[in-house]
Amino acid sequence: MLRFRKPVWGLIFAALTVALLLVPLPWADRTSIHDEVVIARTPAEVFDYIATPQHWPAWYPASGAVAGATDHPLGPGERVAESFVAGERSAVVIWTVTISQRPRLWAIAGDVPGGRRAGTITYKLTPAMTPSLTPSAESTRFEREFSYQSPTLLFALINRLMLRSRLQSESGEALRRLKARLEAPQAP
Repeated sequence: MLRFRKPVWGLIFAALTVALLLVPLPWADRTSIHDEVVIARTPAEVFDYIATPQHWPAWYPASGAVAGATDHPLGPGERVAESFVAGERSAVVIWTVTISQRPRLWAIAGDVPGGRRAGTITYKLTPAMTPSLTPSAESTRFEREFSYQSPTLLFALINRLMLRSRLQSESGEALRRLKARLEAPQAP
């Protein structure tokens, strides 16, 4: 009988560990990733470009394809589906525009299949400051903030160990690409 106690306790411990890792977190574990860049284009030009989903795959590294209303700057309530690749995984997120205040502020909230919130992305655009500390009408200070919540302890651990740094790196690369694309002589 003693031979079976250790395996039973081991199974119980393993089951409890898995349950703890997968149960919804009782507290809010939010992560925010913030990046900014100055782009030598007007706020209206930058706004129209970033709020038009057909451009996303050209400047955001994880964006694979977009479907739905993609050919114009989206307004409040409009939705678009985006296929993305995160690490070795691909998925689809449905983005809904929550704020559109051209040319200063644009925000979207994402949901993944199953109804779980994927996060929110907020873009703030302001005239960039010149060396004499006056606003420049021809340059834009573009800020991007991606906020998301860890639904489970397992997700929170993965986020701390590798996901957050990967997303931070992608966000920085995205802003570098956006700046290069919009400042290129033949920019859209």
